[in-house]
Amino acid sequence: MSATISSLSFGQDQKDVKQDKMEWEKKMKEELKLTADQTVKFDALSKEYSDKIETLMSDASLAKDVQKEKKMALKKEKETKMMEFLTTEQQSKYKEIMEKKKKEVAAKSGS
Repeated sequence: MSATISSLSFGQDQKDVKQDKMEWEKKMKEELKLTADQTVKFDALSKEYSDKIETLMSDASLAKDVQKEKKMALKKEKETKMMEFLTTEQQSKYKEIMEKKKKEVAAKSGS
């Protein structure tokens, strides 16, 4: 019985993570005021790196700390590629949003 509950809650967590990610991406596109062309590039980049991260995280041969390290490197790589198609103003806004998010995450994990 508990195995069923665990797998259900894990499935729910996965769904919540996916939902949160979709909401986050939508918010980013709105806040950065992406053009149609930028939106296409943003979506393609998000899909590419989501797939890479998902593959990485499902690699059971890697230790958790190695997965985390590689995941951070992929996120940095994605951010670098995204900066290539954002305007200077959008880059500043992006950095501002990310700083705010870091503070929110730090506040949540600190409490």
